[in-house]
Order: sequence, then structure tokens, then C-alpha cells
Amino acid sequence: MIISCGFICVFAVLINKVFLQVTVVEAVIGSSVVLPCSSTEHDHNLQDIHVFWRHNGSKIVCDIIPSSHSQGNQDSEYKNRTELFPEEYERGNFSIKLHDLIYADAGKYSCLITHSSEQKTVQLIIKESTAEKGTISTEQENQGTTKPSSVWIPSPWLWGGIVFSIVIVILIVIVIGFILVYLRKKSSSNLSAGGHSMSSDAHEVRTL
Repeated sequence: MIISCGFICVFAVLINKVFLQVTVVEAVIGSSVVLPCSSTEHDHNLQDIHVFWRHNGSKIVCDIIPSSHSQGNQDSEYKNRTELFPEEYERGNFSIKLHDLIYADAGKYSCLITHSSEQKTVQLIIKESTAEKGTISTEQENQGTTKPSSVWIPSPWLWGGIVFSIVIVILIVIVIGFILVYLRKKSSSNLSAGGHSMSSDAHEVRTL
């Protein structure tokens, strides 16, 4: 029973790490959009924090250095198109604004906060302008539409967690196997000792 509960707890931790929150943002081509990223930590020492924004896992959108209110490395296609919000850093808000959207901007954006090892994921969807149809307001075009949703994505801790749980299960199986073998040998020894004792008693009876 204890073993089953332990395995269930390990599995629950893995599921919690794999099932991450992804924010889906929709925006119109040519407009601007805010990509949200906020830390859940309450105390922020800006001297120790670096924030890395990446597009589709490799493109450097910007590296935020809050202590100097500046951005570090950046791929050329994002230069003069990203806007930061330094006044929000103290609140743990490291969102950025991307201007002059093109179709190539669509995809997955990751925001890694080094101080707390938090990683936020934003899925950006680029749509054609439908202003002439009256279906999108001016505010929606300028700011984009944010739709939080839960989707299944790989976690950086997933493989480590899986390996850890497999090792735990293997160790449990090995321990149980040793216990069963020990009990079986002990039972066999007791039976042999009992049989030998009965033979000795029978021999003594014949002698008498």
C-alpha cells in the first residue's frame, strides 16, 4: 500500500511538471502585440535576475538585464521591433511588446527567468487584417488577444523526472525480490529442519 502511494505521488509530480500553462496570443499582421511573462516570486533582487526571450527555441528575441534596464543579445530581425517595460521589473513583470508583426513572427515564445528558474510559454498566432469586416476592434489590433489555455508540452525536467521514477520503481522491485527470496529460503530451511527432526524421532522410537 505504501509503495503504491509513493509511486502515485511520483507520477503526480511528473504530470504537474509536464502539463504546463501556455498563453495563446492572437494578433493581426502589421500590428503590435504584448507577449506576457510574469514571475510568481514575490521578492525580486534585480541584480540576480536575467530574462531570456526565445522564439521557437533558438532565435534570440531579447535578453533582459533588469539591473541595467537594458537588453543584451538580439537577432537582427527583432532589432527596433521589441519594446521593454523597465518600470514593471520590480513587480516581476518581464513582458515585451513586439511591433510590426509579420507572418514569420508566429510560433512559440519562451521566457526563462534565471533567478527562479521559471519558464513561461506564449503561442503567438498571426492573422490577416479583418478590420474592413468590422470583426476586430482597433484596440484588439494594436494589443492582440490573449487566451490562456493548457496544452501538452515537454518540460525541461521531464526526462530527469522519468529517469528518477524508473530508478525508484526498479529499486523497489529489487528489494521486494530479495525479500521474497529470503522468505522462500527461510521457509525451505524450516521445512528441512522439521523433516530431519521427525526422522530423528522415528529412529528413536524404533530403537526403543
